Amino acid sequence: MEDILRMGQNKQVKCFGCFISLMEVLYRVWRDEGENLGKLAYEQCLALPMEWIHESPDLLHKAAEIKATNSLSLADAWIAASAVLQGAVLVHKDPEFRALNLDQEILPLKGKTFSTR
Repeated sequence: MEDILRMGQNKQVKCFGCFISLMEVLYRVWRDEGENLGKLAYEQCLALPMEWIHESPDLLHKAAEIKATNSLSLADAWIAASAVLQGAVLVHKDPEFRALNLDQEILPLKGKTFSTR
């Protein structure tokens, strides 16, 4: 992931993030480490070399389609829809995404690796 963000910083690739990922960072760090650190983590995400995709009618409809036809969490449906609408490769380490028919790069979990078919 670090290499991808570095390439984004150098304008070699364009990086996107879904708004729901910002909320996930904020609430998870807040819950585990306190409100101030949660807000700091959120601000640090905003400083990454990424374009943040926010809710729109097209994104809502694509996320609803993905959620209706796949077994994923609501947040993951938004994230997948963001990748699809941007024509981007979804970079992740979440096994839930593996069943989706979209371009993806699966990052290794600690001690495990995955490959796409």
